[in-house]
Amino acid sequence: MLHRLETYYDAAPRSAARAEDFGPLTLFVREGDGWPYYARPALGWSGEVTAAEVDRVRARQRELGAPEAFEWVAETTPGLRAAVEESGLAVHEHPLMVLAGSPEDGASALPEGVTVRMVGAGDPALPSAVAAPYAAFGAAASPSAVAGVAVRLAEGATRLAAALDAEGGALSAGQHQPVGAVSEIVGVGTLPSARRRGLGLAVTAALVADARALGVETVFLTASDADVARLYGRLGFRTVGTALIGEPVAPDGPVA
Repeated sequence: MLHRLETYYDAAPRSAARAEDFGPLTLFVREGDGWPYYARPALGWSGEVTAAEVDRVRARQRELGAPEAFEWVAETTPGLRAAVEESGLAVHEHPLMVLAGSPEDGASALPEGVTVRMVGAGDPALPSAVAAPYAAFGAAASPSAVAGVAVRLAEGATRLAAALDAEGGALSAGQHQPVGAVSEIVGVGTLPSARRRGLGLAVTAALVADARALGVETVFLTASDADVARLYGRLGFRTVGTALIGEPVAPDGPVA
């Protein structure tokens, strides 16, 4: 399973980013607006990675104005953590989960007036559905970011689901990104004013149903922490590994 996920991790960014080769590491650089990408282990790399090699990638990220971010799976590339930490980055652990069972009790009943559905490229709800996850993380979606998602929807590279209020505005939204028989659920975010109402879980359930309807065999995601992982467990997700994220530490302590 982890090998299947590694193959996906290498393939998925290539539809929206260029890949720069740094030996044991690959840096993905987003083409156009949208969430920035990161560096990760080169597909099939089984050797060691040094702090100097991490430093080299970080220098390139700074040159590009890209975040100094690294993502990898602990069980697949166990030696990378030491190199990333020696380079001066903080490493954070997150449950890596694969859909492996039937829903236990599923998502909670939706609040009155809220509907959850898939959103297409020409859908009037598209701008707010793209904007909601940005707002959830304290950012704003530019018009070009919305246009970029529309293109990816039209190409089938992304599938988008949203929880909409009675006026058709998105309260929560997320995507899954199918590549062959594998898809990752990403970017599920809920407006601060709409949290603790089960909307993120309902959006995730809709994405799972859509992926299954497309014939996707492996659906996976990364949970932010153990508490969120327990919620995803209600939909049938099970932890199969640990996703690691390396990024700089701000001068006052919290991760930037």
